[in-house]
Amino acid sequence: MARRQANWLGIGFDAWLLGFEMAQVMWLRSWALALGGAGADREARLMVEEKLAANAAFGWLLMTGGAERTPEAAARRALRHYGGRVRANQRRLTR
Repeated sequence: MARRQANWLGIGFDAWLLGFEMAQVMWLRSWALALGGAGADREARLMVEEKLAANAAFGWLLMTGGAERTPEAAARRALRHYGGRVRANQRRLTR
């Protein structure tokens, strides 16, 4: 049986797109922090808590085998894991 070639070009494009979405969220968060006050404090706390939780959750996936067995599948799983969180923040910050 022939081994299927990984689609690293597609994964690279998806990673680039996630980076672009992350930059948008960073810009939105920067504005929220620049406004100051209780909202900025809440946003800063939320930002740190979300990052710790997302990294801990993905670390657990890696340790328990939930991130798949091939490098390609693990990369796609990482993009889905972090991408969902980035898009959730984008929706929240643009309301």
